[in-house]
Amino acid sequence: MSGQVSLKQRIIDSAWELFNEKGFENTTLNDIIGRAGVAKGSFYYYFRSKDTLLNTLSIVLDNEYRRLEKVLPDDMNAFDKLMFLNYEMHSFMEKMDYRLIANLYSAQLLKDDGANLLDRNRFYFTLIEKIITEGQQRGELVTHKTSQELVKIYSLCERALVTDWCMNNASYSLGEYSKEYMPLLYGAFRGSGQGSEA
Repeated sequence: MSGQVSLKQRIIDSAWELFNEKGFENTTLNDIIGRAGVAKGSFYYYFRSKDTLLNTLSIVLDNEYRRLEKVLPDDMNAFDKLMFLNYEMHSFMEKMDYRLIANLYSAQLLKDDGANLLDRNRFYFTLIEKIITEGQQRGELVTHKTSQELVKIYSLCERALVTDWCMNNASYSLGEYSKEYMPLLYGAFRGSGQGSEA
């Protein structure tokens, strides 16, 4: 089973490398299977077409969240951890073709095969809720809202920033924009026991 998972992940990794290098339209199915080193039949075992790979963005992002979790400083307070993750992830996303992200967001609005970004079982939601729950316990985030409510508001703020960036054709740095505005959007939920400063 682990071999199957690694094969699927290899296809996903190869596809997104190529999408970022050449653009989605200029990447062919042969490019992907060549980069991944898999047979065409293996590709079709996991994916119906090149287009369906767009829906694997949540996997790509969750893998980056797993990497970032390992470098989060233990002594950083919860609010600063959230802002750190937001900046790092949005800096990571701005290296992608914004049109791919815009298309995926559009698919979600139409409920057209893209709902996995909002899947509450994603590692993204698990990690954010863990940080928020710990922050509430230490007084670093407010407690008059549940951790689930704070997760929902956090992800809503993130999506708003990404949506604006896409609507402006990626004409500015998403990472720097988020670094300036995310603390303003989410700052109302900072608790009194703020711990360390960013």
